[in-house]
Amino acid sequence: MSKVAFHTLGCKVNHYETEAIWQLFKEDGYERTDFEHQADVYVINTCTVTNTGDKKSRQVIRRAVRQNPDAVICVTGCYAQTSPAEIMAIPGVDIVVGTQDRTKLLGLIEQYKEERQPINAVRNIMKNRVYEELDVPAFTDRTRASLKIQEGCNNFCTFCIIPWARGLMRSRDPQEVIRQAQQLVDAGYLEIVLTGIHTGGYGQDFKDYNLAQLLRDLEAQVTGLKRLRISSIEASQLTDEVIEVLKESKIVVNHLHIPIQSGSDTVLKRMRRKYTMAFFSERLRKLEDALPDLAVTSDVIVGFPGETEEEFMETYNFIKDHQFSELHVFPFSPRTGTPAARMEDMFVDEDVKNERVHRLISLNDQLAKQYASRFEEEVLDVIPEERFKDSEGSNLYVGYTANYLKIVFEGSEDMIGKLVKVKITKAGYPYNEGQFVRMLEDDVQIEQAM
Repeated sequence: MSKVAFHTLGCKVNHYETEAIWQLFKEDGYERTDFEHQADVYVINTCTVTNTGDKKSRQVIRRAVRQNPDAVICVTGCYAQTSPAEIMAIPGVDIVVGTQDRTKLLGLIEQYKEERQPINAVRNIMKNRVYEELDVPAFTDRTRASLKIQEGCNNFCTFCIIPWARGLMRSRDPQEVIRQAQQLVDAGYLEIVLTGIHTGGYGQDFKDYNLAQLLRDLEAQVTGLKRLRISSIEASQLTDEVIEVLKESKIVVNHLHIPIQSGSDTVLKRMRRKYTMAFFSERLRKLEDALPDLAVTSDVIVGFPGETEEEFMETYNFIKDHQFSELHVFPFSPRTGTPAARMEDMFVDEDVKNERVHRLISLNDQLAKQYASRFEEEVLDVIPEERFKDSEGSNLYVGYTANYLKIVFEGSEDMIGKLVKVKITKAGYPYNEGQFVRMLEDDVQIEQAM
């Protein structure tokens, strides 16, 4: 039996797609093995969001070639899409497929075995207007399931290469989304994370269907789904209709990841982001009225070209005033090929940038603890995901609440992937301490008995 090994770099979408590619190999009779082991085929799913992403991708490709020089080395993903020639130039690479045509991979492997000639199968992504169906009935990771609902992005922010790697917005057929969601719930997943390149833009390319309707349909038509999470949504996509759905829903969680990138209008303009801080603020206020305990997490880029101390403080104060519950802070790093990388004369000094990053990180720690402390002594639903890494000899497990608080508590292996009630005994960051109360199934049994 032939063996295949995978290595995934980058985002949730890449991880989803690796699982989908594995399904194709599995149906073809392959056995999956660890990337560090000998395999007949290595598939490297690359990332290109930063120059470092490219570099890491190249390192992993070379590692696979060293591992087994006789194996078929296949490279896919974003870096493969934007720079196929660079990848083909790495000795030992046999097949390059970008972010489309992944379903053709097995055929290309057969072709390569016959002809023994390297194959560059990357096509122009900008011409693609069709969503590529890739099915994932189950995940290697068994607690949270991602469900990809759209592909591509039309925004062209000045710091971002992704539209060139992923093409323009394409949404997945809603019936396919619902069918796969049901399949995941039937496979035992209680939580589904809707994901994509520009997830909140779902339906922009449809005539009479949008994200709000998809959320409603998933809730109405998928039986047994306990939690539905949106991986990321832009402020501009938080329409009144979406907010209304969030307010009414019994399964959409009270956590949203809304990338802010900067809290300064002048910086946002240079980034070519399509909102103002006044608009962002108004959306957050509306959300808070609808969902008082909502956790809002966000991404921030620090030290974007030309960022002054005043502009940075606008960002800092906006985040502080609106009390975000967690931040992912990224120092700006120029991505070759983007307009921002050409603003060299405006680059912010590295020391200044790092100092600003640290200020935001300590603000994040403070805000995250503040948010978590609201729930101290409360009993919340948690889905345990795995054994807590630092728990030598003890039975500590870690999982997330609906509002994305990370809880560590004493539990047992059989709780993984189930819904359990946990009381937060000590709020903190990056994790909170909790105490197991009971399994949620007990509640259901009590209700049925009554």
